[in-house]
Amino acid sequence: MNEKYERILQAQQRDWNRIALRMAALVPVIAACFYYVGLFDEKRLMEGIPSIFGLLIESLPPDFTEVRNWVKPLLDTLAMSVAGTAIAVFFSLPLGLLSARNTSPHPLVYILSRGLLNGLRSVPELIMGIVFVAAVGFGSLPGVLALGLHSVGMVGKFFAEAIEHVAEEPVEAVKAVGGRPMQIVLHGVLPQILSQIADVSIYRWEYNFRASTVMGMVGAGGIGFELIGALRLMQYREVSAILIVILVMVTLVDGFGAFLRRHFE
Repeated sequence: MNEKYERILQAQQRDWNRIALRMAALVPVIAACFYYVGLFDEKRLMEGIPSIFGLLIESLPPDFTEVRNWVKPLLDTLAMSVAGTAIAVFFSLPLGLLSARNTSPHPLVYILSRGLLNGLRSVPELIMGIVFVAAVGFGSLPGVLALGLHSVGMVGKFFAEAIEHVAEEPVEAVKAVGGRPMQIVLHGVLPQILSQIADVSIYRWEYNFRASTVMGMVGAGGIGFELIGALRLMQYREVSAILIVILVMVTLVDGFGAFLRRHFE
């Protein structure tokens, strides 16, 4: 028995040694990246610290005199996040099925679907926002389109990974009773990933609310538009007030998202 425990301990020690070697190999790479981006430039960092404190002083106390004018932009931001997430889930589920090896009808379909998800995921939502503002004009619509399409790339990948890891027994059971492909998906695949679909969708909604504030900076409406306006006018006390309002809203959205996740567990 002691020899068995000894072998287990030795195997664990070898695993830890391999992990330690891999981590040690990453240290020079990380250090090189730190140097490349200037994190080791002490002079530049020390010169920037007084400027940061100067901006903080100019931002206090927060100016909430325009808070009533921020209610509609906040509602626009919330609506953008909900609509963008709904678009993402609507398109991500069929794309996830086509992008999973065990549900894709053909290898070529799998490759094309994966390529589409990679393409949508590779373009930042900010760039998409600029493109859609140029295409459809200012307002919430370009923000929704940008958030929705970018989210399809991320959410679709999560759905595809979840589908590829479903247990085979329920799927084989549906096949054994003569189930058609759609019936296999409905009765053998989806019941196993519904909780993951809900979890990913709620998480993406939380992310999209934060991203919606950035969309306003490129003319896509929302509270971000008010924020960039205050920044351009160098109204730093108003900027700090808007940031506090955004922080409160993000906290509320995250709390509501946690409640929904517990409900869908």
